[in-house]
Amino acid sequence: MTAKSLESLLNPGSDGDLGGIVRKARTLADLTTGLKSALADDLASGIIAVNLREDALVLVCSSSAWASRLRFEEQQVREAAASIGQAVEHVVVRVSRDA
Repeated sequence: MTAKSLESLLNPGSDGDLGGIVRKARTLADLTTGLKSALADDLASGIIAVNLREDALVLVCSSSAWASRLRFEEQQVREAAASIGQAVEHVVVRVSRDA
């Protein structure tokens, strides 16, 4: 595979599957950054990544301690999400095995 064809495969502007994956990854990275900036630093530091599923905001955190804290602060997380344009009904917290 040539460098040119690989570049066109990964182009987020293309209609191909890989372009869609790149666009989704960028969207989720922007969502993670936006949510972390909307939260207090002491709460944002436990979040590794964010995903959206239907009406739920899925938070990936680094430990079970962070998971408990984020679940406890669900209302604050939902308000922060709403402040960046993501109104969600539920917050789901997952612990990363790789953290």
